[in-house]
Amino acid sequence: MSLIRALSKELEARSDDSLRALFSARPDLISPGVPDFAALAARASGRVSVQRALERLNRPEMQVLETLHLCTNTDTGHSASSAMLKKLINGASLTSIDRLLHSLQELALVHRAEPPHGIAPAPARQRYYLPVGSLKDVIGIYPAGLGRSYTELVRLQPAFAQRVVQLVGELHRSGAAVAPATTPMEAALSLQHWTASPASLQEILADAPERTTALLARFGNWAMGAVPQAQRRASVIHESSDLGPVDWLLARGLLVPLDAAHVELPHSVGVSLRGGFVIENFALTPPVPRLGSTSAALRRNAALGAIAETLRLVGELLHLVREQPLLTLRSGGVGVREMKRLADSLRIELHEAGVLAELCALAGLLRLDVDSSAWVQPPQLEWLTLPRQEQWLWLVNAWLASERAPSLVGQPVNGGGPGPSAHRGPAGTTINALSAEAQRPDAPVVRKRILEILNELTREASALDGQAPVLDAAAVLERADWSQPRMARRFSSLIRGVLAEAEMLGLIGSGALSQIGAAIAAGQPDEALGTLGEHLPAALNHVLLQADLTAVAPGYLAPELSEKLLTMADAEGQGPATIYRFSVSSVRRALDAGQDAQTLLDFLRQHSATAIPQPLSYLIEDTAARHARLRVGAAASFIQSDDETALLELLHASAASGLGLARIAPTVLISSAPPRETAQLLRNLGLSPAVEDESALVRLRRSSTAVPGSARPVYTAPRTAPPEADVDAQLAVLRGGRPAADGPGGHPAQGSEEATQLGLETLLKAIRLKQRVVMNVVDSMGNAVRETVVPVAVNGGRVRVFDPEKETERVLSIHRIIDVEAAEELLQ
Repeated sequence: MSLIRALSKELEARSDDSLRALFSARPDLISPGVPDFAALAARASGRVSVQRALERLNRPEMQVLETLHLCTNTDTGHSASSAMLKKLINGASLTSIDRLLHSLQELALVHRAEPPHGIAPAPARQRYYLPVGSLKDVIGIYPAGLGRSYTELVRLQPAFAQRVVQLVGELHRSGAAVAPATTPMEAALSLQHWTASPASLQEILADAPERTTALLARFGNWAMGAVPQAQRRASVIHESSDLGPVDWLLARGLLVPLDAAHVELPHSVGVSLRGGFVIENFALTPPVPRLGSTSAALRRNAALGAIAETLRLVGELLHLVREQPLLTLRSGGVGVREMKRLADSLRIELHEAGVLAELCALAGLLRLDVDSSAWVQPPQLEWLTLPRQEQWLWLVNAWLASERAPSLVGQPVNGGGPGPSAHRGPAGTTINALSAEAQRPDAPVVRKRILEILNELTREASALDGQAPVLDAAAVLERADWSQPRMARRFSSLIRGVLAEAEMLGLIGSGALSQIGAAIAAGQPDEALGTLGEHLPAALNHVLLQADLTAVAPGYLAPELSEKLLTMADAEGQGPATIYRFSVSSVRRALDAGQDAQTLLDFLRQHSATAIPQPLSYLIEDTAARHARLRVGAAASFIQSDDETALLELLHASAASGLGLARIAPTVLISSAPPRETAQLLRNLGLSPAVEDESALVRLRRSSTAVPGSARPVYTAPRTAPPEADVDAQLAVLRGGRPAADGPGGHPAQGSEEATQLGLETLLKAIRLKQRVVMNVVDSMGNAVRETVVPVAVNGGRVRVFDPEKETERVLSIHRIIDVEAAEELLQ
């Protein structure tokens, strides 16, 4: 029976509670909904759905599933029981394996099956299982890290097949207990039998060169390794006894060359190295990392300090962007030179400036202006008016929900560590800030899982009172590798960046998960907001003015005070005790912004805890006295008349308010409107102006369209289960007794999901077994033609087949195939 149909019957026999649990664990099965159990089974057997399900399995579940895959054959129906798996999993009990198999069955990754041929019917408690058919493609060619068998390597590696008979002959003549062979397949079976047991492999390795055992130990977790000139070294028959470990293993077929640079450890050799087990280390509980500790007070202070510093830097960055937007490159993102300017102005490292800019952009504090191709601050930004704890929550929510990875800025495009010291790729190109290369769709899921692991490890650690466990990337990766081994690679590429970003946001303090970080990990942002509001020091509203023309901030300043100081002084140093230095250029900057000497002095008196030093007062007054002796302005046209009274009446006339008139001399007015427009309006007022010089026309600057301020981000955790209403609706369809959309003869309807999956299952099985199939194919004229062919390969929506009658190969598009059946089944 087809595996999909067997799974369909099993799903139909389940209870509603069991189906609800399945839909909760694998929500993609009902998104979109399915019409019947046959379609549900087809989707559950699909490659993409199985791959998603495997990403949620922990290490014991994956180990049992991989062992079941190695013990069974879905093409022949050879099943396996928990007793058979126990022999291949070191340290496992029948009870634990049965429980894990039941869990995998609940996830529709395995299903019940008949005992293998030749075995008596199983007792009531003895159950046999088969995995879903697509598991082989999803797991890959190295399940459990073991290589392929000698017979499979002979079939797939022509170079090895050409020399394996000679290799076996040389081994036999040298006294090895290898049966001679005349064909490559016989030679492969001889090598397989020669290395089948740990005892025989130990006997083979007794005469091996030094370091051979250490070299084989490097294949403990993965069957493939890199060896320079592997094919050439394997093709040479070594007669010398003075061989290195690699040449010695290649000469005896214990390593098989795959190409010029890679070798593979065959399956039987790998199992024997593991003592005859497929899984050598099996544990139902996760490993317990050895963690350091820090005081709770130090953790709290570090987290609060990081939050205050981040808020200060974000406010200062927004001020700098308002003064000078961040220009983008033609290729996208902000260039290194522009980021260097920003980093120097903020007095931080280049990589930190890139991460900060990314954080502001993903939080909506910066937006890309399409007219100027520059990153600017949106008008009417609500974030600037919020209390500090709400500003922090705004940033955290945006960070959790964002599909960008800020810490990737500065990394080479082909991978590497963050920062300037990252190893660059061949082209020397790195990821620019605010560019498309920093996009990672899986970032929200990875962040959420990392915070959950941090919370788990913190709760499990038996820290003393007043102490908090220090968590590093290695501890988090170790737990992630146990809880979701198929996701480990994603975690390893993002873990260090996520931890650094979490520390910048105060979710981690002094290496330990902070109290507010634990609340965010538990999905309780209101609790985190309340805790932060209690402990975050209030922003200061005063500075200390010094006689050396500086103002010292004794702590974190209020955003309004900090922004005003930045308009009249230049910031120096880092951290809360920022120094603001006054100079002629900085004071002139404030005067250019529309302030005068008295306004500046009044502001400093209001916010200084000390009297204004005399040198600073002289600096401001002297600079203001020399300021604005020459004035520069903008005007599109001018109006000149000797009649001063007429000009005054025109200046105050409400009908002329649209001209933007201003008086610069008793007989001269300037207008913001072009000469022609100004003249036309004056004529409408009953005047007779003359346009003297049209060449003085000034092109008006296009007014920018008002963009509403960014909305406050609200984080919603990635959905792991479908809505209850969707589950109820799907169950109603499945249990509603609606007949399946079958075609003639009880076959699934053409084009349905079930028909597609059944057709692919039949084709792939026929390819593996080299069997004939009968296809119903639509030709170019639209006629259905039944053909008996041997499928060779399926790839890219096409199937390559061999026609035994015409003795030719051809390629068919899968969408032209109506149905596929195995020829052997038709004969029966």
